[in-house]
This record gives sequence, structure tokens and C-alpha cells, in this order.
Amino acid sequence: MAEQYSFDVVSTVEMQEVKNAIDQTMKEIRQRFDFKGTKTALTLQEKEKVLEVITDDEYKLKAVLDIFKGKCVKRNVSLKALNYGKIEHALGGTVRQRIAIQHGIPEDKAKLIVKTIKEKKLKVQAQIQGDHVRVQSKSKDELQAVIGLLKQQDFGIDLQYVNYR
Repeated sequence: MAEQYSFDVVSTVEMQEVKNAIDQTMKEIRQRFDFKGTKTALTLQEKEKVLEVITDDEYKLKAVLDIFKGKCVKRNVSLKALNYGKIEHALGGTVRQRIAIQHGIPEDKAKLIVKTIKEKKLKVQAQIQGDHVRVQSKSKDELQAVIGLLKQQDFGIDLQYVNYR
């Protein structure tokens, strides 16, 4: 029987790197003159994978997010993994924004990935397995072609290719 090769398409974020980016952002905010005396806070709810940013006004919120994005880029956290909620007015004249951190491939994106693979008529099988997509083939070259194909596409989420066997 011929051997099957496979790999998984996943979308994960290293939460420790997100924590480090938050810590570095807070350190920079505490040192900046324009943030002296402000009610600025970044709170990570790890289980829900949600970051909550609270600050005095929308201008400062934008500045905090710019700092945070820069720290994420330096720590190799993809900005595609951050889903920004709407800006809400909170107590005490502050503003709040919740940022959901993408973990796993949503079902609609997984279906789109499988459809894209099948449209190319490569000799591979792609199937959705929970929050990731498994691609199998008898040929390693076909799997390499699928990875190349997926890297060319923009699905709006950050993709990684793991468990290549």
C-alpha cells in the first residue's frame, strides 16, 4: 500500500508572545509624557482570548493600538489574528475597545480553504477537522503545491502549516 503524506493548515497565536507585547506596550505607555495621568489599561482575558483596551479618548486609543501593533510585529504575532470590536464609551468619560484574538480557523474560512484546494484539481484530499484543515496526498510534491497555492491566497486570517509528514 502506498504511503500517505499529510499536513495541517492551522491558525494559532502564541499567547505568551501576546502577553509580552502587552507588557512592553504598558511599559512604553508608562514612560511616555503624553500618557502621564491617563486611565490607560490593557487587560487580557486569556480563556476568552480577548484583549480590552481602556483609555481617556479615541486619540489616545489609536496611539495605544499603534504601539501595541508595533510590539506585536516585533514579536511575530500576526496582525491578521486581531479582530477589532467597535469603540464604546465607558464609565468616567473613557473609551473601550475589545480585540478578539483569532485562534483556530473559523468554519466558513475552512470551507473556503477546502474549496480553493479542490478547484485546483490537485491529487489531494482536504478535510475540515475541528478548527484546522488536514490535507493528505500520496505525493509530497502535491502537498508542496497546495502550500504554495494557499500562501498566494488571502483568506483574511494568518495560516500556518504544521505536522508535515
